Amino acid sequence: MADPSPSTDTQQAVFDLLSDPATYGDSLRNRGIRRYQTHAAVVFLAGDRALKIKRAVRYPFLDYSTLDKRKTACEAELEVNRKFAPQLYRRIVPITRESDGSLALDGRGGPIEWAVEMTRFDENRTLDRLAERDELDDALIGKLAVAIAAMHERAEPVEAGPWIVALEQFVRNNTLIFRKHRELFSDRKVSDLERESLSALARLRPLLVERGNQGLVRRGHGDLHLGNIAIVDGEPVAFDALEFDPVIASGDLLYDLAFMLMDLVETGRTRAANQILNGYYAASRRDADYDGIAALPFFMSLRAAIRAMATASRLDVTKNDIASLARRYFDLALGLLMPAKPTIVSIGGLSGTGKSLLARALAPSLAPAPGALVFRSDVERKAFYGRTENEQLPADAYRPEISERIYRTVTDKAARVAIAGHSAIVDAVFAKPEERTAIEAAAVAAGVDFRGLFLVADLKTRLDRIGARERDASDADTAVVLKQEELAIGAVTWPRIDASGSPEQTLAKACAAMK
Repeated sequence: MADPSPSTDTQQAVFDLLSDPATYGDSLRNRGIRRYQTHAAVVFLAGDRALKIKRAVRYPFLDYSTLDKRKTACEAELEVNRKFAPQLYRRIVPITRESDGSLALDGRGGPIEWAVEMTRFDENRTLDRLAERDELDDALIGKLAVAIAAMHERAEPVEAGPWIVALEQFVRNNTLIFRKHRELFSDRKVSDLERESLSALARLRPLLVERGNQGLVRRGHGDLHLGNIAIVDGEPVAFDALEFDPVIASGDLLYDLAFMLMDLVETGRTRAANQILNGYYAASRRDADYDGIAALPFFMSLRAAIRAMATASRLDVTKNDIASLARRYFDLALGLLMPAKPTIVSIGGLSGTGKSLLARALAPSLAPAPGALVFRSDVERKAFYGRTENEQLPADAYRPEISERIYRTVTDKAARVAIAGHSAIVDAVFAKPEERTAIEAAAVAAGVDFRGLFLVADLKTRLDRIGARERDASDADTAVVLKQEELAIGAVTWPRIDASGSPEQTLAKACAAMK
């Protein structure tokens, strides 16, 4: 719960001032001021600017109870966020008491409060609003994944030890607040969540230490949920980065990403979450993350638990009925920690059978959330040569020895991900029996389930699909499709899936075969 400070009454006067259009001059005198409130801040939208006031509250995880602390927090917010969104963050501005006793925004008197001043953007273009309107299209999701990867690349590494130690405290602090809300969370479930969280943390600690040694614990955004990313001039921009505690703001890069993934899963948008996960991995291409994905369920669970805690803490400052939301976050936090057996799925078939479409459609449904990582041989081959996905490769890039290497690579990556506890899909032609045998053996060695699917379609359908492609990682053309007719594929033991129909029909047949 929040502990109000003696300045609460003074803050109400400040809120009244900033809610009055006359405060901002004649240009806004007859226009409304929008106000938004969270558990820790109040934001006023006025004309082309936004003003954010830290609420005079104290929580176990932050303390804004004095004017000096709030000013320091405003300064820190400005400094941190200019790294992520320099086009939005302007300055900190005082609210002053004038000589006649009145209050003024940026007046001549002594400061009684401080605000972060930002350039206002369209508040209807934050990702949570876009998601509510089902406007998170594939192009935007692709941009978002690349933007987060680039933001993480710029983030500065920090000492991992304090953050790893703090993780246990995060879990225990959540428990303390959950127990204050017995009307929302049962004691048994609170104990279950704490026990499972601490058990997962103990199991993952050596991995987190190693990732810290690799420089993958960094000062990131810290609060990367859907509501804190806006589309500005057509590009995703992260704002409102966490500033009140450098340890809490720091973390493993996958922990930073986990907030957005969890947010999407909680709202039922697992497909978008899976697209971001795969897009992020494709953009960052960090080898260590194939092992690091073992920590993702715990990271997502902890993010959900923190959201449940923060949501429950708002019960005393908002009139909205948010109890059900707090419970949903809590239940998700517990569910994400439940064991999920990973699977390696191999999707084979000649060019034009729709392997990649099926892989992308199938990935979100494979446990654990938010679904499988997809490894596509065409993409891996381009990366091997340092090319972008849509750049054409010369014919000698498809020499047998190169193809053998590419198949080994995607097989090894899928096995590493599966050993880490996550599902993987490998998308490749798999025309040779030894290629199919190798991926099956890798799944057995990893101790995970295996499902092989081999797509088939008539020659005309495959030629038509190849001819309709525009930008794609595959270099297959009409000549390649015709040449593949001569391949000696041999006996295929995987279920053959008729893929001559629509992508939806192929997906339904594949799901039925996997069962």
